[in-house]
Amino acid sequence: MPNYRRAIRHGGTFFLTLVTEGREPIFADAGARAILRNAIETCRSNHAFVLDALVLLPDHTHLMLTLPEGDSDFSGRIRAIKSRFTRDYLAIGGLEKRRSRSRVRQRTRGVWQRRFWEHAIAGVDDLRRHFDYVHYNPVKHGYVDCPHAWPHSSFHRFVAERRYKNTWCCRCKGKVVSTMEFEDIANSIGE
Repeated sequence: MPNYRRAIRHGGTFFLTLVTEGREPIFADAGARAILRNAIETCRSNHAFVLDALVLLPDHTHLMLTLPEGDSDFSGRIRAIKSRFTRDYLAIGGLEKRRSRSRVRQRTRGVWQRRFWEHAIAGVDDLRRHFDYVHYNPVKHGYVDCPHAWPHSSFHRFVAERRYKNTWCCRCKGKVVSTMEFEDIANSIGE
């Protein structure tokens, strides 16, 4: 079995990617989105963290979170979020992918991919680049032409806080904008 090594950085900021099993478009459903929002908030109330940025696409989510000083347990938080979401999602009749014998034996449901991807943010430039990646992701996947057109994103909060202009990477009304390049990030997380 592979030996997965997670980053350890007390009080660090982390970019995380969680993907649904089989890339099922679970989050195309408003009820599933609400359940995920509740799972994140429940986890945050039990295990403090700052949710710096988030984008939710039909089959995956990218989030950035900062842990309190002296705390490096982002894995426990992701486990709590995935577990709470899975329990509540299945309770309302949400469907899961067929489980392998291994998943049944380990009592793992077929809602999320087993693993998640993480990157420890290493400085201000890395932080900005990952914020841009999160907010540009719906455009990258072809769901919208402009980041402001995707409702399930912290982009709108960033605009309200004047950290982005509403027209950032906007192609409305025929505007020509160069495509954002994130091959290094996308390749590392398998997108």
